[in-house]
Amino acid sequence: MIKYIIPAIIVFLIVLFWEKITDFVEKKFNIKLNYIVVSSIVAAIAIILLLLNY
Repeated sequence: MIKYIIPAIIVFLIVLFWEKITDFVEKKFNIKLNYIVVSSIVAAIAIILLLLNY
């Protein structure tokens, strides 16, 4: 059950604090984050992790 709750909480916190995350990354690394690029990277990592677990 924890296997499903922790990723849900992480995704919720990322969505909740998205503006602060983008501001921090833009100030620190001078890179603007694009929703499509970030979501595709997160989806690819999630698929890889799911395939490794099952």
